[in-house]
Amino acid sequence: MKDYKFTNNTTKRRYELDLEDGQIATIEYYIMPGGEVTFTHTEVPYNHTNQGIGSQIALKALTDIRNRGAKMIPQCGFIASYIRRHPEWQEVVAVRERTY
Repeated sequence: MKDYKFTNNTTKRRYELDLEDGQIATIEYYIMPGGEVTFTHTEVPYNHTNQGIGSQIALKALTDIRNRGAKMIPQCGFIASYIRRHPEWQEVVAVRERTY
């Protein structure tokens, strides 16, 4: 699989993968008051599905989180599933105390 250009678009609060045909794959996020990054939604253009694009952007986004020493909350179902399939990423998941 091709290694696509990856960026953290902090203005739009999303990671982007430039698919070189005018389309991008994205992982949207927001930053919690404690500094944790919450991944809310992953989107891959329809004509790029089932090509490993989602896994590529997930790997690059999680690597960025790890390299920054940050923690993340996998609110996005795709990211949560990716982490279940790749437990080596558990180290970047923020442990939050339940208050209810």
